[in-house]
Amino acid sequence: MDPEIALRMARAAGGAKTAVRAGVGAERRAVPGHPHLTAMVYEPEGRERPGGALLWLFGGGLILGSAEHANDVASAFAAELGALVVVPDYRLAPEDPCPAAPDDCFATLQWMLTHAEELGIDPGRIVVGGESAGGGLAATVAQRAHDIGIELRLQVLVAPMLDDRTVVRAEAEGRVTVSWTVPANRFAWTSYLGHAPGEPEERPYAVPARRADLGGLAPAWISVGEIDLFHQESADYARRLGEAGVACELTTVPGAHHAFELVAPEHPVVRDLQRARAEAMREALRPVGHMR
Repeated sequence: MDPEIALRMARAAGGAKTAVRAGVGAERRAVPGHPHLTAMVYEPEGRERPGGALLWLFGGGLILGSAEHANDVASAFAAELGALVVVPDYRLAPEDPCPAAPDDCFATLQWMLTHAEELGIDPGRIVVGGESAGGGLAATVAQRAHDIGIELRLQVLVAPMLDDRTVVRAEAEGRVTVSWTVPANRFAWTSYLGHAPGEPEERPYAVPARRADLGGLAPAWISVGEIDLFHQESADYARRLGEAGVACELTTVPGAHHAFELVAPEHPVVRDLQRARAEAMREALRPVGHMR
């Protein structure tokens, strides 16, 4: 199928809002100084103020998705963590290529910090996370935050889309994957970067895995399926974080493909993974004196 037609069909099929969990308020907010940018803000009833906050970035290959499509996931995090959760509606490629998405995500973090009192946020207790493309953007936010002295508690990367060069390697190997395919990955990276995957790329925050020095970044919690197209790039990034002295926990789920959590949400393996992820975030969001 023509990629443009496939993109339009996928957006039409996958753009619906999901439900907000009971007991969680959801509000769309404008991000000051960025007329095009809004974010969904989720706050559970009875939340401690000021408290911890999670900047969560939705997935969709940098070409699909929306903040309200993540209502269910984001509001569940808010309820389970007792934290404020913010999900920006970052711009999508190919209409808005790099650096639109990473700029929007980082602008949202800056808004959370500069308006911390209004939002009821402790600026020293912020976690950034995301799934798939959102995981790659979360890695980028963590890099950019470090570079200007913002200390994040944790980066949570769920099956993250980190490295455009995976396309070239996978094509050379003749790889076939489930859910997110090699041709889809090529189209997504090309749409986002404005050039073919694997070509020279000098923009510092365009491709997280191309960063040479990972030292000093926020601790990381990474999960990925064993047969996910992003498995090797996730494992490589986790290894490089560890070699750079960054605390990093990597969980590889045997036999799991990309987005397996959406396909089998009630499976015991999925439930166990989600509990481990929530506990890692809960620990990171605790006040300093209450951390283990």
